Amino acid sequence: MSGEFNLIDKYFVGRQSQRKDVLLAAGDDCALVKSPSNVAIAISTDTLVAGTHFLADANPSWVAHKALASNISDLSAMGATPAWVSFALTMPEPNEEWLAPFCDSFFRLADYFSLQLIGGDTTKGPLSLTLTVQGFVPEEKALRRSGAKVGDWIYVTGDLGDSKAGLDVILDNVNAHKQYAKVLEERHYLSSPRVLVGQALLNLASSAIDISDGLISDLGHIMTRSGVGASIDVDALPLSKELMGFTQEQSIAQQYALTSGEEYELCFTVPEYNKGSIESALSHTGTKITCIGQIRPIGTFELKKGDKVLDWQLNGYDHFKGKQ
Repeated sequence: MSGEFNLIDKYFVGRQSQRKDVLLAAGDDCALVKSPSNVAIAISTDTLVAGTHFLADANPSWVAHKALASNISDLSAMGATPAWVSFALTMPEPNEEWLAPFCDSFFRLADYFSLQLIGGDTTKGPLSLTLTVQGFVPEEKALRRSGAKVGDWIYVTGDLGDSKAGLDVILDNVNAHKQYAKVLEERHYLSSPRVLVGQALLNLASSAIDISDGLISDLGHIMTRSGVGASIDVDALPLSKELMGFTQEQSIAQQYALTSGEEYELCFTVPEYNKGSIESALSHTGTKITCIGQIRPIGTFELKKGDKVLDWQLNGYDHFKGKQ
């Protein structure tokens, strides 16, 4: 890309948080980092492509937040502490009016989580972003998808469904009420990675996953990896007032909550013996948690409303089809 090194120097080098465990950061052929003892390194890579994960004319500061937050969310699902990030940017032409707000937002979120940029690349092509975030978690304590047991309780953080509603607003698929549209659009792009929650769950949860493809799909990953089933109480699903106002009908809002992708909330399971202490253990995080169901034997998956089993046919988000 023309002016690549000028862009790197102006917008990326020297702006990052300075961590003591980074021996050599961006500006050389490789970064050098020193990991603490007795930890495992958690690594997550995501690619966001214009037209698939965000519109090409989307607010660049929102795009930056979404790109970094989605990667940090993967670390939070394993209880990891964010440490380092590398970032590759492909764009059609150098565009400082786009890069300036993008980088301001990127480094604001990185600084909040004490996350240091340690390397990256820029090149010419269709607009896309690839990030690799690394962090650390105590050895043998990382949360996984594979630990759920029959009888465990299923929890989620925050409210669900807002991201899908926000996407509908962005794509103008639904004639949203104006008082809800901006809030929902922001919630699609400006998620809050649940890092503190993930860390607090290390000794409490039996499994965890972040909700990126929709609750049904992502809980399905826990079921598959753990060899279990699940029962969900749809009336327990946490719904925001904005989503309720947007959909105007509880059952529609509940279906949004079950299928909404790119929420970046956590879904986790808790053994019966930890259920009584889970809320107090997470009180310092300031994050709402809701028990929405229970793990059942393998082969069982049901959506329940009271004593009634619903026959809703729902799917999560499919990035290749680009729809929910």
